[in-house]
Formats: sequence, structure tokens, C-alpha cells
Amino acid sequence: MPADGSSPVLLDGDEWQACFREVKRSAFRLEVHQTYTMPAEAKAVRDFLAGASLPEGFNAPWHQTVREHTAAGRAMTRAKIVCRPLTPYSRYLFEWCIPGNVAAGEDYRIVDVTERPNPGLPEQDFWLFDESTVVHLNYRPDGTQINRELIQDRDISTYLAWRDLALENAVPFSAYRT
Repeated sequence: MPADGSSPVLLDGDEWQACFREVKRSAFRLEVHQTYTMPAEAKAVRDFLAGASLPEGFNAPWHQTVREHTAAGRAMTRAKIVCRPLTPYSRYLFEWCIPGNVAAGEDYRIVDVTERPNPGLPEQDFWLFDESTVVHLNYRPDGTQINRELIQDRDISTYLAWRDLALENAVPFSAYRT
């Protein structure tokens, strides 16, 4: 429950999709978990782990969203915290997901905390839209998403600072991968 005692505002369906449709300048995501257990990805993760080839058109709707935003001058940025050895899910991201996102125009960066402490980033996934709207992505310990919660606090300076800290401590995916 929010600190002011009001009920949380949970986003799903069209309300959630509207966050991406209505981006005016930028969207930033901080990914902190090493494993996500998303039902929509279950088959793809199983196929990847079984050694299948990347399917034709994989993740095409997201790539189209990224291309549209970047073509219009809107930044799509993500920072992922990783710790080696990579989990099977992170290997899936690195091989099947992130390269296509980067090719579509997403600025995807890696914060590796294997040999150094976390620089002060939270243990909370979030999206930051247009430097004004924050949505927490809440997960169980196994990586199953619980919900998406609109943060109603008008002072989002902490999230802006976390974004900046993540980017200061990150390397572009292409540089990290090599």
C-alpha cells in the first residue's frame, strides 16, 4: 500500500500498453532480477535451453514499438544488472532477446556486479516514462510477476538518480558481450 494509505494503482491490459503508446520523450527500464518467469516466454525459454534456433520474427511486436519510438526521436533505454555466471534465463536474454532489441534501436546496457558491489541500485524493477511517471514491476522470488504498480509519489528524484547511477555504471550490451 502506498505510504499515504491510498490503494495502489495497478496497471494491466490497455492501461499498461498506454504507457508505451503515450511516451513523448523517453522510456527507461531498470532490470534487477536474474530470472524472470513470464508465462508468455515459457515456451521460448524452453526452446532456447533445448538448443533450438531463434524463431523467425521473434519478439517482432516489441521491436516494432522500439523502432517507432526511436524513429520519432524518443529514447528507449534499459539497464540490466547481471552477476556471472549468467542464469539460464539471462543467457536466453543475451542470445535471443537483447540483440534484437538493440538492432531495433533500444539502448540496452549491462551493469555487472560480479566483481564489484552493487553501486547503490535498488532491488526493484521499474519503468520510468518521460522522466515523470514511474511504474514498479513487482516479482516473486522465483521471477513470476505479481503486478505493475503506478507510483503516485510526485517526487521521483530517487528514480531519476537510480537511472543515472545505473547508466553511469553500465556498459553498452555490444561492448559487454564482446
